[in-house]
Formats: sequence, structure tokens, C-alpha cells
Amino acid sequence: MAQTLPQRMNLCKKYCNMLDRAGIGSQDKSLSMWQICKIDFLQFLAHMASGDGGVCYRETLFIRDNLGFHFTPDQLTVFKYERNLDGESFRSRIPTAVTYFANADINAPDKLPGIRTAITRTLVDTYRQLGEEFIACNNQVSDRELEDFTQYMALLENYMKLKGIRGHEGNGKTDSGQNTHIRPGEGQGKKSEEENPGKTVREAEKEKTVEEYLAELNDLTGLYAVKQEVNTLVNLIRVRTMREKMGLKPPSVSLHMVFSGNPGTGKTTVARLLSGIYKALGLLSRGHLVEVDRSGLVSGYIGQTASRVQEVVKEALGGVLFIDEAYALTAGKGEGDFGQEAVDTLLKAMEDHRDELVVVVAGYPDLMNEFLNSNPGLRSRFNKFLYFEDYKAEELVEILKGMCEKADYCLSPEAEQYALDFFSRRIAEKLPGFANARDARNFFEKAVANQATRIVNLPDIDETVLQILQIDDLQTIEL
Repeated sequence: MAQTLPQRMNLCKKYCNMLDRAGIGSQDKSLSMWQICKIDFLQFLAHMASGDGGVCYRETLFIRDNLGFHFTPDQLTVFKYERNLDGESFRSRIPTAVTYFANADINAPDKLPGIRTAITRTLVDTYRQLGEEFIACNNQVSDRELEDFTQYMALLENYMKLKGIRGHEGNGKTDSGQNTHIRPGEGQGKKSEEENPGKTVREAEKEKTVEEYLAELNDLTGLYAVKQEVNTLVNLIRVRTMREKMGLKPPSVSLHMVFSGNPGTGKTTVARLLSGIYKALGLLSRGHLVEVDRSGLVSGYIGQTASRVQEVVKEALGGVLFIDEAYALTAGKGEGDFGQEAVDTLLKAMEDHRDELVVVVAGYPDLMNEFLNSNPGLRSRFNKFLYFEDYKAEELVEILKGMCEKADYCLSPEAEQYALDFFSRRIAEKLPGFANARDARNFFEKAVANQATRIVNLPDIDETVLQILQIDDLQTIEL
């Protein structure tokens, strides 16, 4: 069960008291750890205040009710500028309490063993919930406010990753693998009520948290603009839900999307993660992905296209329907082509099942614009665009190294440099067949085949020989 903000704040206070008792809290003896933590929270909210046009009375009431600080809107504005909370320096400033929490085990390994992840994760999750409810407390939500919140949460998540703190709320693991569903002072051997060892791996996969899906997204190579857009969308959806619960007018949110980009840029991968995110947010009941192209929707006979589209939609209900190369549906408008019938049937299904179906259409940028312009109904329903840039050579090498690692291979230094030069030339040539990450996949598979041919008859083959891909295995590869 999700914690309310007061419950989470109270848990943070207990953890702060634990640090004080362990003697690893604030070095400023005039302030307790909890006081420092509340000041950090205040500065965070003051930073976000006025992001929607100006500090309002509801925002100061929110700060008073949750943190106990009394400000008028003018006073909070003055506080914000006096502390330089509107500048770039604050956007890269790790809160003092977070640094204490993240280093708890390091500073006193014998006093607070094994709960560094638990207490730091709790604090960062409190920042997330504070920000979401703060944004929702008034009648305005701006892009700048959501962007500030998204960037600051990314700062905290990256800091935790830098400190080696993995996992998200609900995963039940600390740095040492212990259960973290505990209250300060209770034993760590007790199983959480949330654990269910009888669930299958597939069921557990479906129940991942939003944060876990976002972590997967943010760990992907490249795609920086796409990651920012998805993180901002998640924040907007969360705020929208909170505003609805409070009886406030919710901002409009379009869940249908256009993914534009060249082949191999990760569109299907992101669509799959997006389906899980929508499920975790409660927007979809199943959160699965159904992937089709023109051939899966269009029939060559009169009357069959509509029924085929309806079958695909039925399969996708409760999840995301991903239509790759969607422009092919409207590319041939000659006599006997039923692509337009597929589009018309799809648009009607999107209207009939607006709460059960999300559609993502994907393809080359220019051709996707032609697709959207072919029907006014398409342009009105697909108004959110995610552009997937081609990968840089360095990013393709990182993808290649990731493939190697997953398959228990590695590149020698010479081979890695050769791969970088190879992809740099391939990108510079701008050949029509360039396929981004698919090129990296094909390159990897050919390198493995070449290595096998090179080593199969060697007299002494050890584990190292089996793992390392040498430059000789790469030099004859053609894509």
C-alpha cells in the first residue's frame, strides 16, 4: 500500500533521529538532522514555487501544513532569491541530508549496518511525493514547473547511482540484500507483507513500479530527449491524478504518441517500457505491447480489413498497440488499396475504447508527417511526438559492449578502437542501409562467428580465449 505524505515524512524523521543517535548526523550541533532535512525540503519547494507563473497562497499553505514554515507569497519569493534557489547552481546541488543518508554506512559501519539504501531511498521518494503534491496543490501546472521537478529528481537518482545505491521503493532489497520493509528499530529478518513468493516471474514483471520502469528507460544508451519527454509525461500524469482526487481541474494529457526516427533507434524498446509505465500508473489494465505493421492490419479483399483491425485492437485492449511504419497505411491510395479503411477503423476503435487502448505510431520522420496529414482525425489524436535521434559512433560502441557483456564476451582495447572507427565511418558515409543499433547487433553476431572460426582449432582454449573478441575478428566485417 502506498504511503501518504505525512507517513513518509514521519519515517524520514525517524531515520534522521537514528543518524543523530548514531552520532553521524549534522556537524552543526545547533541543528538536528531532521531540522536540516526540513530546510532541504523547504529549499526544494521554494525552488519549484513560481514555476507556474508566481508564488501563490496555496503553495505557502502547503509548505506550512507539511513542513511547519510560515511564509506569505512575497516572503517565499524573497527567500527564494536570497538563497539563489532559482539559479543553475541549485539545480545541481545535492541536499545536505541526502549526502548524510547516502554515506551512513561509510561513516559508521558498525552502528547502522545494511540500511543505507533503505534510508536514502525513503528520503528521495519523499522528495518525489513532496514535489508531485506541491505541483498539484494549486490550479496551474506549467511545463517549466514539470521540467524543474523532472530534472531535480534525475539529479537525485543519478547521485544515488553514483553512490552505488540501486533499487527502488518496493523492491525489498538493501545494499546487502536484506529486507527494507521495516520501521526504524525493528528487526530486518521479518518478511514484508508485500512479498508474495508464490507469484511467477511474469506476474512479478507486470508489477514493477513506475520508478523501476523509468530506471530501465534512463539506463538505455543515448535517447536523451526521449528520456526527458517520458519522465516529464509521467510527472504530468501523476499530478493530473492528484488534482482529480482533490477536485481540481486536471491538465489535458495525450497518451497516444508518434515515434519518429530511423530504424534501430529504440522505438520498440521504449514503447514496451511505456506500456509498463502506463500499467504501473493505473492507466492500463494489462500493460502489454502488441506490435503490428501494415500487413497485420490491411487485407487485400473487400470487407476483411475492418475485421482484421478490430481483431488486433481486441488483442491490444488494456495495453499499447504499436504500429511500425504506420505511413505505409496511407502511402498507396490507388484503387483496391484498403489502407485508408484500416485508418478509419482504427480511429473509431480509439474513440470507442478511449480508456482501454493507447496507440503509438512509428516510422521515418518525413513519412510520418505525411501520414498524419492524410487524415484530420490522425493529427487531432496524435499530438505528442517523440523524436529518436540516430546514435553516435560512441553510443553504438557502448551498445556493442553491452551486447558483449550480456553474452559473456568482451572487446580487446584494439578491437574496441576498431569498432569505434568502423561506426564513425559508417555514420559519415550516410548509407541508406544504416540501421543504428541493428548495425551493432549484426556487427556483434559476425564478430562472434569470426572468433569461433579463429579459435576452434587452437590447441589450448581457456576461458579468456573464449571471451575476448580480437581486432582480427572485426577487420573482415561488412554490413
